[in-house]
Amino acid sequence: MDGTTLALIIPFAGTLLGSAFVFLMRDTMSGIVQRTLLGFASGVMVAASVWSLLIPSIEMSGHDGALSVLPAAVGMLAGMGFLLLIDMLTPHLHPGDDSPEGPRSHLSRTSMLALAVTIHNIPEGMAVGVVIATMLQGGTTITAASALAVSLGIAIQNIPEGAIISMPLRAEGNSKTKSFLVGGLSGLVEPIGSIAIILLASILQPLLPFLLAFAAGSMLYVVVEELIPEASQGRHSNLGTIGFAIGFVLMMVLDVVLG
Repeated sequence: MDGTTLALIIPFAGTLLGSAFVFLMRDTMSGIVQRTLLGFASGVMVAASVWSLLIPSIEMSGHDGALSVLPAAVGMLAGMGFLLLIDMLTPHLHPGDDSPEGPRSHLSRTSMLALAVTIHNIPEGMAVGVVIATMLQGGTTITAASALAVSLGIAIQNIPEGAIISMPLRAEGNSKTKSFLVGGLSGLVEPIGSIAIILLASILQPLLPFLLAFAAGSMLYVVVEELIPEASQGRHSNLGTIGFAIGFVLMMVLDVVLG
């Protein structure tokens, strides 16, 4: 198995592993654990956005001075706008919430929970795909090790995220097997999204700096809109902050050491 294939598969494997926790844990996850894991996932995603996406985007822009940041700025805002649009147009339900978001629909709670997870996974798949695409183009600061670091970092944060998905599905009355399958298969959007970005980037190579920042903006939208607010709810919200710090440092170290 070559490095590109491995980088595509690792994040999905992380989601599967996390979803499998439904077989090992009680039917519900404590609020303290969930807030800590959400903070950890947030830290990984913010660090990946900065170190692996926005900084390489600026370095690849081909411009000097103030213009060097233009593709990163435009791409980040476009990525956040893209996720905002998906969030508004897709009926979904976040774990622990009673009120669905998006347009009214007749979908089941399980389906809307799965759609919420899918929305979260879209930018992660894009991030892996655009980093791999940039690495394949050559002549950039992104190496095979850098791409593997991003893939591994997202896979690590997908483990707690997978558990956060499957456990509420189980609490909704679904069997452990169904909760695992729905939670795990929601991660399929990541390799599919990665492959789509790689194919797009091979055709539109000049857009790579923009696409790197676009993926960063999409990830940051998820962090700011969903993960951090959920990690800050209730008592012991400082555990979410601690989890964020650990996740950020871990991703930063992976990027620097492996890159």
